[in-house]
Order: sequence, then C-alpha cells, then structure tokens
Amino acid sequence: MRKSIREKRTDIDEKKVKLFLKEGECLTVEFKEKYTSKIDEDIVAFANTKGGIILLGVRDDGTIAGEQLTNEMKGRINSLARNCKPDIPVNAMQVDDVVAVEVPEGNEKPYYCSSGYFRRLNGNTQKMNHEEIRIMFSENEVMPFEEKTVRDFSYDDISKEKILAFTKEARINIGRTPAIDFLKSLNVVDDIKIKNAGILFFAKDVQKHISQAQMTLLAFKGTKKLHIFDRLDVRDDLLMQFNQAIFFLRKHLNVRSEIKGVNRDDIYEIPIEALREAVVNAIMHRDYSIRGTSLTVEVYDDRVEITNPGGLPKGLSGDSFGRVSVRRNEHKTDL
Repeated sequence: MRKSIREKRTDIDEKKVKLFLKEGECLTVEFKEKYTSKIDEDIVAFANTKGGIILLGVRDDGTIAGEQLTNEMKGRINSLARNCKPDIPVNAMQVDDVVAVEVPEGNEKPYYCSSGYFRRLNGNTQKMNHEEIRIMFSENEVMPFEEKTVRDFSYDDISKEKILAFTKEARINIGRTPAIDFLKSLNVVDDIKIKNAGILFFAKDVQKHISQAQMTLLAFKGTKKLHIFDRLDVRDDLLMQFNQAIFFLRKHLNVRSEIKGVNRDDIYEIPIEALREAVVNAIMHRDYSIRGTSLTVEVYDDRVEITNPGGLPKGLSGDSFGRVSVRRNEHKTDL
C-alpha cells in the first residue's frame, strides 16, 4: 500500500510573510524573485528535508518584487509537484503581493525532479551527490541492512566454532541443538538464507561477504593523531572485534595496582567496564550499510576515542541526546 505524504497545512498570512522576510532565507524558507519552472528543485529539496515555504516575488535581500498567483501559474506549480517522483502535494496561495508555495516534508524520501535529487542545507537548495542519495535511500528503506541477505551465502559458510564461542560468551547451553535451529531461534535466518545479522556474527569469512565489517585499533604516542606506535586491523566477526578491542585497550591503558591483604587489584586509568560498554554500543549501533568504512578505537596519552560510521539514526536529532533512544540494528541489540 502506498504511503501518503505528510500533509501539514499552515495558515500563512501577511504577518507570517513579514516575519519570513525579516528573518531571511533559512532551512525552511526560500526566496524567488519570480516564478520559474526550476522551483521543482526547491520543492523536492523541502520534501527531502523538513518541509518549507517558497516565497515567489521576493528578492534575495528580502525586498518584495511582487508576484500574482494566476490560475495558469497555480496549474503549473501543481503540475511541477505532481511530476516529481514520488509526487508532492503542495499548497500555493496569494498573500498580499507575494505567492507562498507550501511544501510538506515527505515520508517517501528521497524525492527527485527532472534535474535530480536535492536537499536543503541551511538556507540553500543543494544537489545531492551519490553518497548522500544512497544514505537517504538506506535511512528510508523499509527493510534495514541487518534483515537483508547476501547473494551466494549458504549454511556451509557458517562457522560452528563461532557459534560455540558466541554461546559460551552469552552463557547459553544449546546442547545438541542443530546449528540451523539455533540461528532460527535468534531470528537471523529466514526460510532460505542467512540474514546479514547472522553473517556479521557467525560467517567463516565475514570480510568476503560484508567487506566493511572491520575495526581499526590505533595507539598514538602523545595527545595528537601524529605518531602511531601500534595498530591492529580486525576483519572478523563482531564478537572477535569486541574481544580484540578490549585486549588492545588493556594493553595500552595505564594501570596501577592496589594490594588488599593477599589480593592485588589492577585499576586502569579509565574503567574497563565503561570502555566495554562504549565498544559494545559502537559495534551494535554502527551503520553497516556504508561501504569503505571501519569502526575505530584510538588510544592517546590522555584519552580514548571510539568512532563508528554513520550519522544520526532516523528519528533522532542532536538535541535529543540523553532523552531519546533509537536503535539502528534491532537484531544485534537483542543478541
């Protein structure tokens, strides 16, 4: 069933137009001195971003040049919007000497017109490059990356040793349960193929099938990214990546010992448990669909930096940090 675009109408009056003119162009407002068929670029840009208003008859400096909304112009504007893919329902209206074209944010992103894919960045409409288009497609796909399958991957490519290592780490006793039944219990197998989530954990050769599933561990001398004195590239399953990262951190972090009776406690300069949690989160929440990327763990004299590929998940904004949780990889989070 085709999803409908988010239709949110705003009552635009002379007072609001004056406010737009005073504040100038921004993420959601665009000025055009006169009508032109190229406004379809702005229409898809707004639909691909947060929605917005196109004001026709306004110069770049915010002064009014004037424009009249005739039936012919209204028909052309609606025709431009309908010819976008998917089509975009816009609302054109006359407000004093200005024509306001309201564009809602779409929920079938990315949208495109005859000139290509566009988005809003601050107060500008910009053509999207290949990577930006790919990311937008990925973020708005119904099926997430972990649910997809890889061509030519079969049950023979699954490592029984990695299944045993996983169950040992998770303290799960599967007894003589067949490997395929265990994988089905984790919901990483459909009726025919192994899903990407299963490949990331249990493939004999993860890199062969998902080349971006890798981690780079770096130790720097000093506090700047200049002199590397130790490096390890881990191109294996996610459990191996986690274990190698913790081993690397223990190796390079400063540690002091406290003697309590007959026992000795090793105390790291950064609590290992906190680092374990950070590494787990980085592995679980990275965007595995982005090719040519690597999760990195960097150790400096005064800090540890853990970086995973991918922007903010859909539904999470910067001002939501600490208040809203959005899980990018449902299966791996549950595993």
